[in-house]
Amino acid sequence: MDRNVAYKVFTFEEYGSQERLSVTIPEVLDPRFGMYVWPCAVVLAQYIWTHRQDLMDCTVLELGAGVALPGLVAARCGSRVILSDNSNSPDCLKNCLNSCVANGLEEVVTVGLTWGEVSPDLLQLPPVDLVLGSDVFYEPEDFEDVLLTVAFLLRKNPSAQFWTTFQERSADWSLETLLHRWNLQCFNVPLETFHADSSELAGSQLPGRHNIQMMIIKPMTS
Repeated sequence: MDRNVAYKVFTFEEYGSQERLSVTIPEVLDPRFGMYVWPCAVVLAQYIWTHRQDLMDCTVLELGAGVALPGLVAARCGSRVILSDNSNSPDCLKNCLNSCVANGLEEVVTVGLTWGEVSPDLLQLPPVDLVLGSDVFYEPEDFEDVLLTVAFLLRKNPSAQFWTTFQERSADWSLETLLHRWNLQCFNVPLETFHADSSELAGSQLPGRHNIQMMIIKPMTS
């Protein structure tokens, strides 16, 4: 099947200074998920850019990376990055690799991880300081599998956090019960506190009018 690739550039800027970072993403015109940049990814990448000084020399794992904009921003900001996507979706893993090549980041590691499965690849991951996930809470039937994987990673890495962006698509969807079940707590970060409330964020037409939340998930303290 013929697939057309469109290269999009996202530029993150430091407000009040000349500091900026551009990342090139090869988007595949494909109806499946994970082949192009979703609004949540731009918001999460902006949060990473805003906190780039804290990420120097950190080990960062991105879940459900797809075209991997947040993970690549972290890598460009000095993090050691591992990109992961569904082990049963080789095309998505290939997309991760293509994004790395487009930005000269061949040292970034890619690995197949399926949410909800404690696989050998998950067990063999090195210690991580931060876990990322943009729009991983997309299908409600996947929510618990995502949180199982996140809970496993945070228990294995007690000082780590999970940074995630979540687009509200239904008022009936809630993570509260599942977070409690997995002994996790969530903190919302208002978008305006890191300049992510713009309709043309990073030079894109995203996130626009999408209702996106930025959240930090940690283990629940006793």
